[in-house]
Amino acid sequence: MKGVTAEEQAADPDQDLHAAAGLVAAAPALAQAQSIQVVHPWVRATAPNAKAGGAFTTLTDTGAPDRLVSVGSPVAGMAEVHRTVEENGVMKMLPADGIDLAPGKPVTLAPGGYHVMLMGLKQQLKQGDSFPLTLTFAKAAPMTVTVTVTVEASGAFGPSHDMHAMPGMSMPPKP
Repeated sequence: MKGVTAEEQAADPDQDLHAAAGLVAAAPALAQAQSIQVVHPWVRATAPNAKAGGAFTTLTDTGAPDRLVSVGSPVAGMAEVHRTVEENGVMKMLPADGIDLAPGKPVTLAPGGYHVMLMGLKQQLKQGDSFPLTLTFAKAAPMTVTVTVTVEASGAFGPSHDMHAMPGMSMPPKP
């Protein structure tokens, strides 16, 4: 921060008042910027030539109501918020126009529900690697988090380790 000389203070005796007014005006944005908590962002490791992957996390709004409106990452040509829906007995992943965040109500992005779809992957996502993911909100300042690449020993769908646990999914039994 730049110091103020005696000459500058004499030229604008209300300078401190102007600076304080600016901080007061910015206070709601500063407070909102820290009101979204992001817990355990992760993505499953991909095959060497995979073109897509899904990222998952839990978001909790601790301030005023907000909305996740977009996502982006340098590891993909495009990243979008997606949702999984059942249409006529078929599960589909479709773009979502955002996710509403109500204060105090965690929203989990997980396989079989809302998730971040990473399309046009520019590299293989390997176990132990990490990459930045930027979350853009309607009110809060954009937030960049570090996503960890994991390998699930028993399956591709995270902590449940079981595709049968996904709502609406029907898979043949394991041999």
